[in-house]
Amino acid sequence: MTHKKEHGVGAVNEEFLKYDQVERPHTYHLAEQADEDEFDEEFQIRTCDMSQFLEGGDAGRERFAQELGTAMQEIGFAILVNHGVDTSLHDAAEEKVIEFFTRATLDEKMRYRAARFGSVNEGYFPVKETSDIHPDLVEGWVFCRRAFDLTDGRDASYRVDDFWPLPEFEPFFRSIVLEHEKLIIPITQSIFRYLGIDPHHYDERLTGTNFGFRLNYYPPISAEDDASGAGRLLGHEDIDLFTILPAPRVEGLQALNRQNGKWVRVSAPPGSIILNTGDYMQRITNDILPSTTHRVSKPRDQSMLGRTRVSIPMAAYVWEDEILEVLPGLPNPKYEPIKAITFHTRTTAKFYGDDYAVEST
Repeated sequence: MTHKKEHGVGAVNEEFLKYDQVERPHTYHLAEQADEDEFDEEFQIRTCDMSQFLEGGDAGRERFAQELGTAMQEIGFAILVNHGVDTSLHDAAEEKVIEFFTRATLDEKMRYRAARFGSVNEGYFPVKETSDIHPDLVEGWVFCRRAFDLTDGRDASYRVDDFWPLPEFEPFFRSIVLEHEKLIIPITQSIFRYLGIDPHHYDERLTGTNFGFRLNYYPPISAEDDASGAGRLLGHEDIDLFTILPAPRVEGLQALNRQNGKWVRVSAPPGSIILNTGDYMQRITNDILPSTTHRVSKPRDQSMLGRTRVSIPMAAYVWEDEILEVLPGLPNPKYEPIKAITFHTRTTAKFYGDDYAVEST
């Protein structure tokens, strides 16, 4: 059985609880409901200065771990500043994403239609087809590690045309994922330090691990789509350890505050990185760090409806055969160990249909 958007813009998450592999005690609409949703205008997502980790020695790493861990336990979101990533790449990315999606024809893009490879649905998602549940107003493309020439031509089996309709874009986006990849182990070490776990517990499995780098192209919103009530990206939780997101220029990102059931408009300064934890992290931390629900809604300023929005999130995964289990030393484990491919695809089957799930052998 697949959903094929039969639920539409009025869908609520409770309709899909059977797919969740972590506890979700809250109820929410997948698209913003102007007459029902409440907003928390007072809550401020914490800003964490990563230079403490990079330059502050043991004491600085401890301070950063406490700041980051507190933010993640509080709401599952943090804003990273002084993170060491070359932000000129982020500045150039918006123009590159727009050019990438508008230069390639639909026929060219459909040659790369998204399909499951291992755990992840990789490739191209046409507008309004990101999920079978809800007609998102976004065109997307997911590139995992295998889509990039990370060996500088030394891998004879790599063919750039297998992944890129416009191969000249691969080096630019490769430079971004290599910058973001530098953050994966420091972030994980800091979270583990906060939890009282060996900070290096995941170092080996996260060295050269898989990731999902997503290009999101949100076209201008037509009057018809505006009236439909559709959102730019449905309310969801990320199925990963965490997601690295350079601060977008156009508003729309909202996170659900589980403490009061209200939505928080996520605003981050240019050059910063928004970080949020996902289902992998909630599972291995025994629900200590929540995989926080978030969505992308239309801008409040009606004059902004005609502006393109771009985002380039990067999800940190473990490889499919890795086992996700509650971290050692955490009390009263709620979850049995599970292979990552099973965990991931059982959950994302709610977006792509029941036959998407892969059971361990």
